[in-house]
Amino acid sequence: MSKNRTGVLAFEDGSVFRGISFGARTTVIGEAVFNTSMTGYQEILTDPSYFGQIVTMTAPQIGNYGINPMDEESSGPKVSGFVVRDLSPVTSSWRSHEDLDSYLARNDIPGLSDVDTRTITKRLRVHGALKACISTDGITDDEAVDQAKGWPGLVGVDFVKEVTCSEAFLWDSAGKDKTPFTVPGTVLEAPVLERPALRVVAFDLGAKFNIYRKLRYHGFEVEVVPASTSVEEVLERKPAGLFLSNGPGDPAAVTYVHNTVRQLIEKIPTFGICLGHQMITHALGASTFKLKFGHRGANQPVKNLETGKVSITSQNHGFASTKEEVENKGAVVTEVNLNDGTVEGLRHKDLPVFSVQYHPEASPGPHDSDPLFDDFYDLVSKHA
Repeated sequence: MSKNRTGVLAFEDGSVFRGISFGARTTVIGEAVFNTSMTGYQEILTDPSYFGQIVTMTAPQIGNYGINPMDEESSGPKVSGFVVRDLSPVTSSWRSHEDLDSYLARNDIPGLSDVDTRTITKRLRVHGALKACISTDGITDDEAVDQAKGWPGLVGVDFVKEVTCSEAFLWDSAGKDKTPFTVPGTVLEAPVLERPALRVVAFDLGAKFNIYRKLRYHGFEVEVVPASTSVEEVLERKPAGLFLSNGPGDPAAVTYVHNTVRQLIEKIPTFGICLGHQMITHALGASTFKLKFGHRGANQPVKNLETGKVSITSQNHGFASTKEEVENKGAVVTEVNLNDGTVEGLRHKDLPVFSVQYHPEASPGPHDSDPLFDDFYDLVSKHA
């Protein structure tokens, strides 16, 4: 890690933040966002929903418990860049395999520390998510600003095709938590509830591993398929349920998934999370819109309008469903965000379909919403 302020974060509005570079020596562009989680930085780094984004952490010190293979949520970091106030000089955990600096360098991700993350966060809250350039390569401030301005942005862009799996696979087929990306010696035991196994097809739109673990634990056999899988290919597998995962980019751009989901929800009980919720929104004929700065953190309050219960949820999204359109297309808005009133959940009035905008798998985050996986199991059982 360089001890000089050779690193730079520049926004399209001309603002520049100089700091100490760490991680890889490179220059990247992307959308600047912030995350308010106090912990779970490795899960954030490896969440495919962050593809194309430069993430600023609001917690003041990051990296103190290091990096370990067990906390990976995908095949490796998916963020474009990473910004922190203070990079911990000490890695202190029995689970740690390497420090954050080495991890990002190994994965060609630039990092920036010793910058005013409070000011960065406030700017993004006031002006909204901004196009940005992060460089640890020694470029000038003007060059960084020009690169930020030149980035086309993520509106209208399909990032799902960049992160989805290349071919179908059965999750945990041997009764242990194995994936195509398992690191030797780190296989997790995967306990499963004692209940009849129900087979689901899970569309990988940029899924986090812990979602599959939760589905497996709650009694599902999970066959993961690429986002481009056709209706016919799904029906050939004869699933009892359909699951739609989280993922990156503009939900309006993934039209091939909209069309597939539109046909499948007529036939199969369906549960969607995050981008999967937005795929159901579009499949119903409603639309999504871009939030000013999104919801990213493990402390988002959500109220269930049917039960009155308030849950603290983990979230990572920059788009939301249009409430009036969802309700006009045969769905009931079941949950709303208590900070801004946006749609956080829906269920169809006639079809066995429901979805949430947040992450009930809690990785990182609270476990308030874990019962949603039981709700899905009960829904699939009822229609099996």
